[in-house]
Parts: sequence; structure tokens; C-alpha cells
Amino acid sequence: MSASRRCLCCVKYLMFVFNLIFWLGGCGLFGVGVWLSITQADFSSLPLSFPSLSAANLLLVAAGITMITGFLGCLGALKEQRCLLFTFFVILLVLVLTEVTLVLVLHFFHDKVDSKAQAELKEGMKVYNTEAALKQSWDNVQKMFKCCGVTNKTDWYDVLNGTLPSSCCPVGKDRCVGWSEPCYQKVRQWLLDNIPSVLVFGVCIGVVQILALVFSMQMYCQILHAEKNLD
Repeated sequence: MSASRRCLCCVKYLMFVFNLIFWLGGCGLFGVGVWLSITQADFSSLPLSFPSLSAANLLLVAAGITMITGFLGCLGALKEQRCLLFTFFVILLVLVLTEVTLVLVLHFFHDKVDSKAQAELKEGMKVYNTEAALKQSWDNVQKMFKCCGVTNKTDWYDVLNGTLPSSCCPVGKDRCVGWSEPCYQKVRQWLLDNIPSVLVFGVCIGVVQILALVFSMQMYCQILHAEKNLD
């Protein structure tokens, strides 16, 4: 076996291993997304801007793309096809750039993102009395997290003519003053407290993505070089 062929085989199996890890990482993200979706099922009628719901949907989409891309990379490595490898490289590059852009947007514009999400949730509160599913979702959130309103319990005053929903009140209290903590911040903090391992996992997946980009391009060049030598 020639040196170039040995080098190609080495890159091929490294490429396969990294993409297998990448695919398994996608499976892990999908599992976390499903778990988060199940735990939030009691308030699934709220707008998707609700922190935990948007996180669950984001994880499911990212997991699906990761699994498909990882499978494509494994197939390209085993088949040694330049077309598959190039397609994998382009998709993965777009995915990495999208992830970096999303992280930068959330980091630098998180205040605007929060404000827009809060405004959307407040707008949705206006149909509390007419939409049974949304009413049930808000009641479940406020009972579960012991919170009231989006940014303040006074968010309900315009909706319920200066009163609070019963779900804002502690059980057994004769006089309802409402929970003091707003639901948006309470749920957002709960989400941050429960996903540090997911963030670490995401960083590891990012490293694997970069390595997969390097190996896929190297393998593409090796195959191209081998084909030219055959000609």
C-alpha cells in the first residue's frame, strides 16, 4: 500500500469516528429536546417565545440537522465519494456559521430578544379569558413556578380589570396578593440552572464540528489527488 493510500485510510477512519461522535451528539441533543418538550407539555399553548419552549424547539431542530449531517459525513467517509464529502463540508460549514451567528446575536442583543419575547407573551395574555388552552397553560406555569405575570404581576391588571388570576395566589391564602416573582425571569433562570451540562456538551460538539470540517476537506483533497494520479 502506497504512502498516499495509507494516509487516505487514516483520514477516512478518523473522519468516520468524528462523524459518528457527531451523530451520537445529535442523538443526545434530540433526547434533551424531547425531555424539555415533555416537561413543558403543560404550557405548550403559550407563544414559542416562552424561554423553555423556544429552547426545546431550538434543540430539536439543531439535533435533527446534526444527526443528518453526521450520517452524511459517515457515508461520505466510507464511500470515499468527493460529492458526498463536499456536500457534507458545505452543510457543516453553514451549520457552524449559523451557530456562531446565533451565539453572537444572543450575546450582544439578548436585551432586545428578551424585550420582544416579553411583548409577545403580554400580547398573548389578552386572550386569557377566551382561549381555554392558553388559560390552562398560564395557570400551570404560575402554579408550577410560583410566579405571576410576564415581567410583573401588574401585567394582569389590564387583562382582568385590576384583579389577578387564582393561579397567581398561594393556596390557602384568604387574600390574594400574587407571587412577587415574574414568570419570564423565573423560567429563564430555571432553564439556565438546568442546562449547564448541555452547554458543555454543545461546546464539545462545536470542537468535533471543526475537526470534522478539517478532516472532510483533507480527505476530499486526498481523494482528488489519488484520482489525478490514476489518470
